[in-house]
Amino acid sequence: MFTAWRARGGTLSALGPEPVVAGQVLAIGAEPAASVPIVDQDVAFPPPDGAVTLALLPGPRADWFTDAARATLFESAWRLSEQADRIGARLLGPELLRRRAGELASEATVPGSMQVAGDGRPTILLADRPVTGGCPVIAVVAPASLDAVAQLRPGQEVRFRHA
Repeated sequence: MFTAWRARGGTLSALGPEPVVAGQVLAIGAEPAASVPIVDQDVAFPPPDGAVTLALLPGPRADWFTDAARATLFESAWRLSEQADRIGARLLGPELLRRRAGELASEATVPGSMQVAGDGRPTILLADRPVTGGCPVIAVVAPASLDAVAQLRPGQEVRFRHA
């Protein structure tokens, strides 16, 4: 499946046009009716620098994790890995231990769902999120903090607080 996924340009749904490739000529539309204002990049929504604190709500499967794991989630400094795109943002940090073994049936997710894979590492699901795929959701990023996740840079520090 991974090879087919890459062949389609890395999108899971395979919807929309094929990815742009080097040397491809793209058609452009008509001239705009009015000039497009230039946005000052130093003023318009710069990505956050330093540690970013995100508000978390309890997830539907928080009870699958030990009390220590839930405390670790809020007490630890996490880092955004290079595995981040519109599907999700993988975090690097301590392992979040489960109190319940096994997997669950796939469940629907909402933007900001934080699922924890079998290796104990969390991933925050974003705009193109899939179903859980058997991974329990320990927490959900509060809607007011969700935009900040999409602006994080690989290696940037992330901390969590209770919403």
